[in-house]
Amino acid sequence: MAVISRSDFERVRGRRRWMGRAFHALCLLSVAIALGMLAVLLVYLLVQGVTRIDWSFLTSFPSRHPEQAGIKAAIVGSVYVVIIAGVVAFTLGVASALYLEEYAARSKFARIAKINIANLAGVPSIVYGILGLEIFVRTMGLGKSVLAGGFTLGLLVLPIIIVAASEAIRAVPPSLREGAYALGATRWQVVWNMVIPQAFPGIMTGVILAVSRAMGETAPLIAMGALTFVPFTPTSPLSRFTVLPIQIFNWTSRPQQGFQEAAAAGIIVLLVILLFMNAGAVILRSRFQNKWEG
Repeated sequence: MAVISRSDFERVRGRRRWMGRAFHALCLLSVAIALGMLAVLLVYLLVQGVTRIDWSFLTSFPSRHPEQAGIKAAIVGSVYVVIIAGVVAFTLGVASALYLEEYAARSKFARIAKINIANLAGVPSIVYGILGLEIFVRTMGLGKSVLAGGFTLGLLVLPIIIVAASEAIRAVPPSLREGAYALGATRWQVVWNMVIPQAFPGIMTGVILAVSRAMGETAPLIAMGALTFVPFTPTSPLSRFTVLPIQIFNWTSRPQQGFQEAAAAGIIVLLVILLFMNAGAVILRSRFQNKWEG
């Protein structure tokens, strides 16, 4: 049996301590670089676009003249599309996760479904755009409407919500279920009164990430035929529409300096909308969590 001397032991421990410090410093450097690049981007956007943001910019329709261009149609279209996508994805996603975790957890179908759902979460967004074009626009006859765009984005973020909801439901302690069953509760009563309230904060985390992704997506909506120049707001679920990312993309492709400033201003507005949406979801999640803990 080999015996390690004290000097060798101290040398190995010092080497491990040095490697730990080096790894810690590397992580701090990576975080600093990421935050620095984000700060540079935000400063650039503020310098380019903050002077362009005013009430006229928010309430005007797009124009071929950069000084008159606004984002009213894009804001309204984005809100409509994201609401439809969020409602559809949340309803189907949570229902699917409950079925896979509570009703079919040990079946072969559930195992296969979970693997495929996890794979769908990594599929490129343009694929969902082509799928939405074929299913919602052509087969279902919805046309290039707000409803078709919302369903397409809902299909895009559905795997994310299912995976997040499944993890949240799986994290609920089995003792809560067993205690409820011991008191004579049915499976649905256990799911509705015990599992969902306990898992809801985790579910809302997945919804926040999903809605944020849906708000910033461009490729699926372009693939299904969303317009880039819309001088009107949607009046019904079957109206044509545009969204903020598409409007920003349209402005950045134009060579005039005025459109570049408008694009920077549009990005700032998009970030602010995302911030408020995420803050609202976080507040809602915190209230449900505090209600359960109380």
